[in-house]
Amino acid sequence: PMSVERHAQDLYDAFSAAPDDSDWTYLFVGPFHTFEEYLAYAKEREHSRDPKQYAIVDNTTGKAIGSIAFLRIDQNNGSIEVGHVIYSRQLKQTAAATEAQFLMMQYALDTLKYRRYEWKCDSLNAPSRKAAERLGFTFEGIFRQAVIYRGRSRDTAWYAIIDSDWPKIRDAFTQWLAPDNFDKDGRQVQSLSTLRTA
Repeated sequence: PMSVERHAQDLYDAFSAAPDDSDWTYLFVGPFHTFEEYLAYAKEREHSRDPKQYAIVDNTTGKAIGSIAFLRIDQNNGSIEVGHVIYSRQLKQTAAATEAQFLMMQYALDTLKYRRYEWKCDSLNAPSRKAAERLGFTFEGIFRQAVIYRGRSRDTAWYAIIDSDWPKIRDAFTQWLAPDNFDKDGRQVQSLSTLRTA
């Protein structure tokens, strides 16, 4: 879980290293232009049970470079959502970014035994929609005029993985993350989508 004491300064430093505020376009929070602003947000999230925020820590440096959360936690119906994904520029489009998503899925579906794992985003957020599909989520439709945020109406795209999808998706992640799936320059040999359809 995210700790203000251990992670807040690292996360603020990582997020504020971006040259502009475009990373916050489709988020409900931010941008944070001072550490005090981010600290107030982090303190609120540290004690929240839903959403439950986690820090993503770079194993090489020991510094937090992103955060992610479980939310809309519905134990009775076996449903949980992943969201509030805030990746710094250091984390975006790296193997670690993909591994973080896999670890969240694995914890929710294997350890906690949820049967439905959701991903939702603004229908205009093309990178998020592309990421959901790459990670193995199934598109389930658009909820029109679902939310008002940042002064406009949002249509929400819904995606999910259910427990019967998971074994094949999990196997693809395991193969993709294997050291022999990366060349000497760290580039993937086979894509996740290729491994899922193999």
